[in-house]
Amino acid sequence: MKQIKWGVLGTANIAKGHTIPAMLKAENCRLYGIAGRSKEKVEEFKALFGFEKAYYSYEAMLEDDAIEAVYIPLPNTLHKEWVLKAAAKKKHILCEKPLSGTEADVKEMIQACDDAGVYFMEAFAYLHTPIIKSVKEALDSGVIGKPTFIETTFLTPRPSKDNIRVRRDTLGGAIYDLGCYNISLILTMLGEEPSEVKALANFTDQNIDDFVAAYFEFPSGCRASLITGMCSGQRADRYFIHGTEGTIEAPIPFNIEGTVKYYIHKNGVTEEIVVDVPNNYMLELEQLGRCIIDGEQPYVSHEFSVKNARTMDRVLTSMGYNM
Repeated sequence: MKQIKWGVLGTANIAKGHTIPAMLKAENCRLYGIAGRSKEKVEEFKALFGFEKAYYSYEAMLEDDAIEAVYIPLPNTLHKEWVLKAAAKKKHILCEKPLSGTEADVKEMIQACDDAGVYFMEAFAYLHTPIIKSVKEALDSGVIGKPTFIETTFLTPRPSKDNIRVRRDTLGGAIYDLGCYNISLILTMLGEEPSEVKALANFTDQNIDDFVAAYFEFPSGCRASLITGMCSGQRADRYFIHGTEGTIEAPIPFNIEGTVKYYIHKNGVTEEIVVDVPNNYMLELEQLGRCIIDGEQPYVSHEFSVKNARTMDRVLTSMGYNM
């Protein structure tokens, strides 16, 4: 099997804890290069994971013609810069979510990648998992009738004050870090954009949102809610899809691997659905690899990324993030 030579542009925790280990599992992925601005960290990653080459600047990696694709796990504010630079060097790109701070930025990034003729995908790894596809198929089959309301919750403990997730200058806050998942899930399940968005938030003394509640109305008549925040004693992620004939109850399958269950409640009876779930990150890497090798289209499409960014913009505007 042909393997794509991947480079990792940065030594972020998401790369170390999730994406790089998944690269080692992905059959069409070759772990080729690691780049960073700290020589010590780069050497640590190279030794830990067995990268073939190390680069002590991001630019040096992009100059290497052997690198075919790059994964970008950098802070949100650096995504656009390095996507544009990677595209200019004809590298295929997997970039962490959210792609950038605005819909306009996302469109510019997509245009640059299209002009360069490279594949570009937003790293919503959880969307690749079979449980999301199973729930979507169940919903579309009409098992709970017409969807009327979707409620989503994603809460985490509060990060330390020096964490990039709570810094304004790195696009911190609950919506950018967590709420993009709620929004992407709702858009995936309904396949339409909201006609109305209302949101409110609590802002910290660092001027970022640590709690957000949002309400959506859709052209189909369905409604949805988003509850997200960095304000819980423990992590909580779940969603319910209510329909005219029943309810689907499911976990949001972040980083889940193994046997996962969701439930269909209907006519006083609960049906348990069991799904075998491989590593989410491995699935997204293999899928983008197939795009490069076989000409598949990215599962997380450009159209979807633009819709997600546009909806995030509307939530942020409604709750006063940019005021």
